[in-house]
Amino acid sequence: MRIGELAERAGVSARALRYYEQQGLLPARRAANGYREYDESDLRLVAEIRSLLAVGFTLEDARPFVDCLRAGHEAGASCPESVAVSRRKLAEIDAEIRALIRRRAEVAAQLTYTCPGCDLFPAEADAAPPRAAPPRAGTPRRRAATGRLRGGAKLSPREDRQ
Repeated sequence: MRIGELAERAGVSARALRYYEQQGLLPARRAANGYREYDESDLRLVAEIRSLLAVGFTLEDARPFVDCLRAGHEAGASCPESVAVSRRKLAEIDAEIRALIRRRAEVAAQLTYTCPGCDLFPAEADAAPPRAAPPRAGTPRRRAATGRLRGGAKLSPREDRQ
């Protein structure tokens, strides 16, 4: 298959494929007319590269995984070099998590110091949808679909025009 077909099937641009080739991750065979030629194994290599990039690996990190696939292994992560890269990446992620936890604690301490009465919400509350503002005094709260007030009372025609 040519570069355009591989790009389409892999969900990447032809430019990205050329870059992978330039970096030595994706070998391109050339046809007699000079066009790059690829096969299904190249599609598998691109899928491996994309999945690694998606979880934070660099192209250089991807190299042992690609080499492992090229060597005929079923999975790019099954070679010792790939395992070493994965372990290093996990250690980096763990260090980032610890740093974020420290930063969060510092921000919480700062907020507690500058605003003693402020509530500190746990991380789970931050993910909850925002609470609706309470109704202003004197304005009836009604359901849009029925035109009824909370509690089921029907609005008068004058109130309904508001």
